[in-house]
Amino acid sequence: MHRNQFLQKLQRYAAVNPAEEETGRRFIQFVEEYPDCFVRELAIAHVTGSAWVVDEHGEMVILTHHKKLNKWIQLGGHCDGNPNVLQVARREAQEESGIRTIEIISVEIFDIDVHLIPQHRGIAAHYHFDTRFAFRAAAGESLKISDESHDLAWVEIGKMAEFNGDESMMRLVRKWLKLQSSV
Repeated sequence: MHRNQFLQKLQRYAAVNPAEEETGRRFIQFVEEYPDCFVRELAIAHVTGSAWVVDEHGEMVILTHHKKLNKWIQLGGHCDGNPNVLQVARREAQEESGIRTIEIISVEIFDIDVHLIPQHRGIAAHYHFDTRFAFRAAAGESLKISDESHDLAWVEIGKMAEFNGDESMMRLVRKWLKLQSSV
């Protein structure tokens, strides 16, 4: 996927999510303005890929208790120059969960979020332009905690607020429940 293909995905996302117009506009503008938006060396901000990974029934989601951020969030990470953010999200989900069989639910963007990452170990505060995709994990594989996490857990989607009630996480829940009710 080239940057232009990613921009097309963002534009499609923005068109079907008018309530997120400001975030969509900001995200598209960032990607258009910075050809190196996929590398973490872009100190002000960079694109990241995240994975909303549900179980085979779509009732549970994998969360990681992230070491650096010290909170429960979805799996994901840096693109490290790869403009195929869907591929990045899947790779990060596999690396951070230990689950090898993770299937793509949709190649379209599930959610976007722009959030500030605080200064940490000499790296200045910067923004993550986070692109989230939906995946389904195969049954029977056990979770394996990576070096980036304190813990991993399968969480009932309806109990997300007990782990992380931030708007960006609750928006993921609402979108997933809406998608499930339309199936």
